[in-house]
Amino acid sequence: MSALITPDQIAHETGIVWLEDPTDLDYVRQVLDRLPRRAGVPAFHRDGRMVGYATLGRQAKASRASGTYRRRVFWLAPHDRDQAPAGAYVSGAPSEAVDPRTLKPTVPGHKTERSEGGPPSEAMRALGITLPKG
Repeated sequence: MSALITPDQIAHETGIVWLEDPTDLDYVRQVLDRLPRRAGVPAFHRDGRMVGYATLGRQAKASRASGTYRRRVFWLAPHDRDQAPAGAYVSGAPSEAVDPRTLKPTVPGHKTERSEGGPPSEAMRALGITLPKG
C-alpha cells in the first residue's frame, strides 16, 4: 500500500511493537498492510526483515469487502543502510523511509537529517530546505 501514510489512516493505533531495538536504525520503511487481525505479529512476505508493527484498538473496523484491517508494518530491505552502509542509501533514503524516533501510535513519522544520511546538501541549503535534526 501507499508509503504516504496520513494520520486518519492510522487513527485507531494503540501501540507500536518493535521486534528490534530501533535506537541504532537511521530509518525504517513503513507501509500499510491489510492484515486479518488488529494485533499480534503479522505475516511478512517481503525481501528483507520486519522490525516492528502497529497494533489497533477495538474501535478499529475491518474492511467490509475483505474483512482485513489496515496496519502499519516497519521493515528494512537487505540493501538498506543498516546492512549495506556503503550501498545505495549511503545518503538519502527510500521514499517510504522515516526516522523511527519520530514514530508513535497515530503519528506517521517523518524524515530527518539522520534518516537522510547526514547534514543537508549544498543544494538543499541553497533552496532553504531543512529537515529536523532527529
